Amino acid sequence: MPESKSRKKATYTPPPAKATAPKPLPRWFLPLSLGLMIFGLLWLVVTYLSPGAAYPLPIGQWNLAVGFAIIIAGFGMLTRWR
Repeated sequence: MPESKSRKKATYTPPPAKATAPKPLPRWFLPLSLGLMIFGLLWLVVTYLSPGAAYPLPIGQWNLAVGFAIIIAGFGMLTRWR
């Protein structure tokens, strides 16, 4: 009696090649991200100490949003740091 086709073994397929390791980030990446966070903090301190939030830019309370946006950009960069 002939053997059924479903009993034949499949040909060998090698496992997929391993992915290469991610490339290291440039040396300036960490200092820039930390610098952004410090700059954002200084921006907020100057905003709180200035009368009527007129400094560093004359945009009033929007200086707080700018300072926090700079800090968030620094934290966002740190999520990519290896």
